[in-house]
Amino acid sequence: MTITEAALQLLSIGEVAARTRLSVHALRFYEREGLLVGPVRRTSGGRRRYTSLDVDWLLICVRLRESGMPLADLKHFAELVRHGPGNEAERLRLLDAHRQRVDAQIQALEECRSVIAWKVGVYAEHLARDEAGGLWDPTA
Repeated sequence: MTITEAALQLLSIGEVAARTRLSVHALRFYEREGLLVGPVRRTSGGRRRYTSLDVDWLLICVRLRESGMPLADLKHFAELVRHGPGNEAERLRLLDAHRQRVDAQIQALEECRSVIAWKVGVYAEHLARDEAGGLWDPTA
C-alpha cells in the first residue's frame, strides 16, 4: 500500500477518537474552530470520514495543546499550514516561541521538584531519627 492509499483510508469519528484519545465532542470542536488543515470528508449520509493524515495532524495538535499552546496560536498555526508553502518562517517563529515557553515551564517545574525533594529528605531524616515532632507544627 502506498502512502497515498494509506492516507485515503477513511476512518469514522469514533476510530479517530480512539487513535487520538480525543472525545468525539473534542473532534467536532476542533473542526468547528478551524484547527484541521483540510476539510473533513462526509459520507452521503453526512457522517464524518477522516484520513490518516488528519489523524497525524490531530496528534500534533493534541501534543501542542497538552504542552500549553494557546488555542489562538494553534488556530494560527493551522491557518498557516492550510495556506501552504511560503510561510514556513512564520510557522517556525510560532513553534519556537511555544518551545521557549515549554522550556521555561520545565525549568520552573525542575526548581519545584528540587524544593520538594529537599523537603522529603528533611522529613525522612527526622522520621528516621524519630524526631518528627515540631516539623512545621503551627502549635509548637
